[in-house]
Amino acid sequence: MPRLPTPLTLPAGHARGDGQHDHGQDRDRADHAAGAGEREPGLRRRSPLRRRSPLRRGETATAWAFITPAVLIILGLSVIPVAWSVLLSFQASDLVTPSRWVGLDNYRALSQDPNFSQAVRNTLLYTVLYVPLSIGIGLALALVLNRRIRLVGLYRTLIFVPFVVSATAQGVLFSFILDPEFGAANSVLNTLGISPQGFLTDPGQALLVLVAISLWSGTGFCVVVCLAALQDVQPSLIEAARLDGAGRWQLLRHVTLPAMTPVSVFLLVWQTINALQVFDLVYVTTKGGPLGSTTVIVYFIWEQAFKNFTAGYGAAAAYVLAVALGLVTVGLRLVRGREQRRSARPVRLEGAGK
Repeated sequence: MPRLPTPLTLPAGHARGDGQHDHGQDRDRADHAAGAGEREPGLRRRSPLRRRSPLRRGETATAWAFITPAVLIILGLSVIPVAWSVLLSFQASDLVTPSRWVGLDNYRALSQDPNFSQAVRNTLLYTVLYVPLSIGIGLALALVLNRRIRLVGLYRTLIFVPFVVSATAQGVLFSFILDPEFGAANSVLNTLGISPQGFLTDPGQALLVLVAISLWSGTGFCVVVCLAALQDVQPSLIEAARLDGAGRWQLLRHVTLPAMTPVSVFLLVWQTINALQVFDLVYVTTKGGPLGSTTVIVYFIWEQAFKNFTAGYGAAAAYVLAVALGLVTVGLRLVRGREQRRSARPVRLEGAGK
């Protein structure tokens, strides 16, 4: 076996000096590297910017070229009209002759106008009836349609179809069906031995009939949303509750409904806003009659602005409605936050484990 070569050794002083020299060089290299490290981020931040600045300017110009049409549309159809209508609400204007500044007189007149008070009452009654009924009926139908039954797809489609029909078409359709003289509804009632009804021509029935028509069309949307939320509930939660002895009502109350809280709040906000803004159905069917029994706020605004030509007065009524919608939205958001905090707490099922 060949012998390994003998390593060369240096004198102790020379080795120590070289070591010191090497350590000094190492420190110089470390200091240089540290200084370079301190300077590198700055250089790294600046140099690419200098190289990319023409490209970024081109990208910015291209982005603005795509964004500008949307910005102009938003400004022209949203921001500017909102600002103009705010000023208009403090003026007396008929949209033809020069307007006159009246300050808060339009808002004071609204507080004393019996027609506006009646419109507010009708709108609140319509909202109180329509919103809970549409959500409640939608949830009940969604619970039924969430089961494995025959032709369930057909049933879901048939329930959702009325929502697709426009409010104008609904108004025309039900105006023929509910006509007090020639309508199909009174023909059916006559066959059953019930006296004919006035429906949309009766001041005591007209608003309730409008609520029924809205339920026929608007419940389908609630059914679809609730059905999607039900299918999103985790099966493991339901199975765990069943193993703990929870019944059907306890599952619905303590598992299903808490899991659907965000969807329920969304539906509450959405349906409330739609109810407070109802207009086209009223315009097509009753024109606010009979005797103002179906005059809602939005129809009142349209009537004042484009029928009586008191645009400033109508704009003031519109901003009263806007403030009301804002308060409703904020209130429902607070309710949702409270429900979320409550649902985060552990809940013990009543009667579980018995």
